[in-house]
Amino acid sequence: MKKILLAVSAMTLLMTGMAHAQAETPAIDQRQANQEQRIDRGVASGQLNEREANRLNKQQEHINKMEDRATSDGIVTKKERARIGAAQTRTSRHIAREKHDRQGKRHR
Repeated sequence: MKKILLAVSAMTLLMTGMAHAQAETPAIDQRQANQEQRIDRGVASGQLNEREANRLNKQQEHINKMEDRATSDGIVTKKERARIGAAQTRTSRHIAREKHDRQGKRHR
């Protein structure tokens, strides 16, 4: 009886660990951190004005919410990863465009 109980407990722990591992999104998290740093550096350098930075930060918040919804059930599917990746790519393009437009801090 003890062996069966031990085996069931071990399997439960193993399955829980596998589900948790599937819900982790280190690549998404790293890309989010990189994009947030790009926004912060843009503000510091004057390439982004406050309005642009706020808009980009809202896009980042939207992606974070997408990720939270995807991980809520413990598994992030390929489709969910693809949607999050597409949103991150879109935001990355927006960051680049805003940083290299002629707005922001005016140089004299």
